[in-house]
Amino acid sequence: MNWDDTTDAEAAEGLAGPDAERLVDSVADREDQAVEAALRPRDLDEFIGQEKVREQLDLVLRAARARGATADHVLLSGAPGLGKTTLSMIIAAEMGAPIRITSGPAIQHAGDLAAILSSLQEGEVLFLDEIHRMSRPAEEMLYMAMEDFRVDVIVGKGPGATAIPLELPPFTLVGATTRAGLLPPPLRDRFGFTAHMEFYEPAELERVIHRSAGLLEVVVEPEGAAEIAGRSRGTPRIANRLLRRVRDYAQVKADGLITRDIAAAALAVYEVDARGLDRLDRGVLEALIKLFGGGPVGLSTLAVAVGEERETVEEVAEPFLVREGLLARTPRGRVATPAAWAHLGLTPPRSQTAGNGQQDLFGA
Repeated sequence: MNWDDTTDAEAAEGLAGPDAERLVDSVADREDQAVEAALRPRDLDEFIGQEKVREQLDLVLRAARARGATADHVLLSGAPGLGKTTLSMIIAAEMGAPIRITSGPAIQHAGDLAAILSSLQEGEVLFLDEIHRMSRPAEEMLYMAMEDFRVDVIVGKGPGATAIPLELPPFTLVGATTRAGLLPPPLRDRFGFTAHMEFYEPAELERVIHRSAGLLEVVVEPEGAAEIAGRSRGTPRIANRLLRRVRDYAQVKADGLITRDIAAAALAVYEVDARGLDRLDRGVLEALIKLFGGGPVGLSTLAVAVGEERETVEEVAEPFLVREGLLARTPRGRVATPAAWAHLGLTPPRSQTAGNGQQDLFGA
């Protein structure tokens, strides 16, 4: 993309308008999917972060290779953007096996799953993303497939229906979920290895950024990588997305060199602040504090004040704000913490700081 030599304000108007992408969204869009294919590590040695998961998974895969057997079924849980899909591809690569990729929402009937399972090759890895969203009939078929490598295909309807057993070649199922609590125990128990993906530390994200910058042929100073990492919400996908946007800015404003100042200026254009909050996050906090005195306030009222849907505030903005200690959910409604007041440069009222930083609901 060729840019004119515009001012920062003009760039902000064009790049961070109402139709701009949400840079801190951890769900991949089409551009992310295309770029991630080139940036993904190919084996466990290249994979950055998740040290415990890597160590445990390495043992599982090494043991399977030594036995000449397929690897145990693997369940990966955690927030979007932490590397579940990447790990599934690494599992296939480490086992020298092909991989088949599908998702829970795509399997609405048991027949859909039977068609996929019956076409698998021996040792193949089946990656099932968002496994908790699979239909119940398909889920029940998966129990037998995982445990006995067999499925019963129902032919006919009513009293004349017949179950035809279909033997399957040994395969490895890698299930990924962002909501492990929604998986029924019978399904969860059939996975031989279960791992939870944690959010990344800034130092780990700096390593991710340096690796991606090398692949993208971008020059990033250590301080510039640290600035991007600090605003990436502990998520490699967001770090890579911010890196690409900072790269665009640096190509226009700084001959392609990403320093701390350039990274900070670029992300200011895209309205991502030093803590990783974007326009929506700050809008929620500002409405809560400036319109309702810090709360408590009901979710529906807060959503109306922000001009967003209730689900957007609850599912998109709140999880990060709660994790950062900027917002609290109470029985009476949402409450801004003293940290939220401080982040906006405001002083909380005395009641906000009473009781070890918790809202004093009784006015004491």
